[in-house]
Amino acid sequence: MSVQTWLPYRAIGYITTNVPFSVQRLGTETFVTVSVGKAWRTYNCAKLTLFLGGPQLPKKIRALASCKDFTMAAYGNDIGVFKRAHQVATWSRHQDKVNLLLVFGDHVLSVDIKGNLFIWSLRGDELNLEPVGHILLDDKFTPSCIMHPDTYLNKIIIGSQEGQLQLWNVNTKKKLFDFKGWNSSVCCCVASPALDVVAIGCSDGTIHVHNVRYDEDIVSFTHSMRGAVTALSFRTDGQPFLASGGSSGVISIWNLEKRRLQSVIREAHDGTIISLHFFANEPVLMSSSADNSIKMWIFDTTDGDARLLRFRSGHSAPSLCIRFYGNGRYILSAGQDRAFRLFSIIQEQQSRELSQRHVTKRAKKLRTGEEEIKLKPVITFDFAKERARGFLSLTTCSRITGRGICWRIGAKAIEQHFTRSASASLSAVQACAISACGNFAILGTNGGWIERFNLQSGISRGTYVDISESRQYAHDGEVVGIACDATNSSMISAGYNGDIKVWDFKGRELQSSWNVGKHVIKLVYHRTNGLLATVAEDMVIRLYDVVALRMVRKFEGHNDRITDLCFSDDGKWLLSSSMDGTLRVWDVILAKQIDAISVGIPITALSLSPLMDVLVTSHVDQNGIYLWVNQAMFSGVSKMDSYALGSQVRSVEMPTVASNGGANKEETLSAENVDAIHNAYTIPQLDKQMPNLITLSLLPRSQWQSLTNLDIIKVRNKPIEPPKKPEKAPFFLPSVPTLSGQILFEPNSEDKKFLLWQDLPYLCIGSSNKSKNSSSHLLPTHSFQFSPVTVSAFTDYIKGLSPSDLDLELRILQIVDEDNLEKLDQRQPELQSIGILLDYLIHELSSRNNFELIQAVIKLFLKIHGETLRHHSLLQEKAKRLLEVQSTVWQRIDKMFQSARCMVTFLSNSQF
Repeated sequence: MSVQTWLPYRAIGYITTNVPFSVQRLGTETFVTVSVGKAWRTYNCAKLTLFLGGPQLPKKIRALASCKDFTMAAYGNDIGVFKRAHQVATWSRHQDKVNLLLVFGDHVLSVDIKGNLFIWSLRGDELNLEPVGHILLDDKFTPSCIMHPDTYLNKIIIGSQEGQLQLWNVNTKKKLFDFKGWNSSVCCCVASPALDVVAIGCSDGTIHVHNVRYDEDIVSFTHSMRGAVTALSFRTDGQPFLASGGSSGVISIWNLEKRRLQSVIREAHDGTIISLHFFANEPVLMSSSADNSIKMWIFDTTDGDARLLRFRSGHSAPSLCIRFYGNGRYILSAGQDRAFRLFSIIQEQQSRELSQRHVTKRAKKLRTGEEEIKLKPVITFDFAKERARGFLSLTTCSRITGRGICWRIGAKAIEQHFTRSASASLSAVQACAISACGNFAILGTNGGWIERFNLQSGISRGTYVDISESRQYAHDGEVVGIACDATNSSMISAGYNGDIKVWDFKGRELQSSWNVGKHVIKLVYHRTNGLLATVAEDMVIRLYDVVALRMVRKFEGHNDRITDLCFSDDGKWLLSSSMDGTLRVWDVILAKQIDAISVGIPITALSLSPLMDVLVTSHVDQNGIYLWVNQAMFSGVSKMDSYALGSQVRSVEMPTVASNGGANKEETLSAENVDAIHNAYTIPQLDKQMPNLITLSLLPRSQWQSLTNLDIIKVRNKPIEPPKKPEKAPFFLPSVPTLSGQILFEPNSEDKKFLLWQDLPYLCIGSSNKSKNSSSHLLPTHSFQFSPVTVSAFTDYIKGLSPSDLDLELRILQIVDEDNLEKLDQRQPELQSIGILLDYLIHELSSRNNFELIQAVIKLFLKIHGETLRHHSLLQEKAKRLLEVQSTVWQRIDKMFQSARCMVTFLSNSQF
């Protein structure tokens, strides 16, 4: 049986696409629905927290609309209707792609690219799958936008790419009027708070505030930036303002009374503005863009300008480098959009961009664009997880930049630049690494220069120079990789020309070197096992033992340029990705490939979590990052079984943004997700217990520890004074009146049912069919053979009892006078039950199951019934048997721990 190593889980970092959002108000809260590719999400606008998530659809969403509990999403030729997160209907009358949706009272209007307008009804409990009306637009009229003017009963306005507008009555299905237009494509159209007035945005950058009753322009504006007007929105809190956005990413605020530009939100987005919406009677504007972000702006400053209130954003360009950070709950990602981000795989609301220190403020002061102030794209970085709190612990290298940059992850902000020497300042930094202690950062340049810095002060602490080189640099060519060992004794560097060098970390002297024979493009080092993996231009992965200075492994199989490498935390796996679209897993010990999958879109960067349970990848032309679950971590199949088909490349679908069936909270790696992974494959059960090992009960420690200390707990919790009698019982408690006035409560109809110890015989094989009322229920005096099923049920019952209840169960097992213990007949039921319980304890102890719980039960049992065992020979024999089994089990455990201690001592004394 072959097990797929990586199972697609989900994609994160997607906020919105180039589909306009849909806003609706329910009660006192406002919600916005956005598209994230093939799925949709609904955010609560109060804090932009995720409220609902729709399922994955077959095709990308092209239009959205929302009404009450319904969400309509157009994908391809179909329209999916969702009630909350569940799809309840599919409208499929369109023969062409649907581009526009409009909620019109209790109806929904849909328009495709061929000019077919269908009217769908939302009335009633059951949705009608057939349209209630159809309108065919003119042949030379390509619809581009649709809107409903306020107070215009049953009427809509449709804009076209040809520049014309048409007024239609959807009830009579007749065209009422043709507007002359402006000889430019209409991109957007919105209604104003004033009657008969709408605003139209055109592709030539003009905005027309138009009176549709008289077909006359009231005022026109022109964007100073080139590009189409793609979004418009009127302010509705009494201020005569109109917001417009275009393809340049700038939001302009126009004063309608003064007929001039009021203010500009420069570089509000990095891409085209897709949607704008002023909240009803609030000075808050929400915008979305193709740069994968949603932002809310508030106009509360003295000069009337807007400031950023809240936002959610992701990378607007593909990621270049990603790595798991900390305990595996966070991911550091550097994108081509010049942003350096921290993603949370538990709750996406915690994801954010690391600050670059007042970019907007500095851009305004210098009168330049933010793109000129922001860092160049980061191509590689390294961090010291031991120094994350309060220290500078992250260093980055940016493309075409001659400086290394240091960050403080705790503050999530840039801190300082490294002060480089004059000799190295002329070349760009190409590689970086942080020492194992976290005190030093080593930078390598494309000119072959390697320099060490103090990470906290940024001061240079010397350079690494190979005196044999002609230019007396570290490498005669570009430095492609740097690594430090775990003890700060050696530093390894690789040059593009194929030379790998090992340096003395403190003395900065060259210790040894060798040449790969090919141009090296990447280097990855595993500090624990001391193995160095290199990627050459011949698409071969070579592993070197840095101490022995020789190649120990060679992996071949990729057919195109290798983009990234990653060791597992234990050093047993090496993962590689290539532009051929494959992800391959190599077993370092067995020196062979154990898995290979094809994901369709080439992987550009990858990283494996410290627990080896989650893999994260970034892909070509994909703004998000993708999570994969390690199926081998959750499957009971032996890892050797999956090696049979390791050489075969299997096609695997990419992770999706939405979970199956949607979610009403942030998607997390919860128990339900793990259960879904388990259910996808048959997980074999282990029939036999491993020798010399014990199995624990997995109960809380307090439950079995309290069982042995109940006497101390009772003394500690003994009340200081007796409880006072209440004057009268609460009205909701049934009570019985008495002559003395004492409150007595009615007994419950169902008393607490304790375990009937006389039923213990039915735990034995062959005794389940006997009647409880027959005299044969008393068992013979020898030990018994128990049924695994009934013993398991009895053990589950004990586990479900609280410590005090289990103590009571054991105490009522024998209610006799201690002075007459010697006179009791050994065939009495009380002694029979004690004997059977001893047999049960011997059975469980021999099986080494529920070990800590059984030990606690034995201690409590002997404390209560020790005198009874001492006075009866039969019980004494079973007690001796229990002692023998107990001694044997503990001897095995002690022997196992002695072997483990010897192994640890050997490894600690070994020079390796």
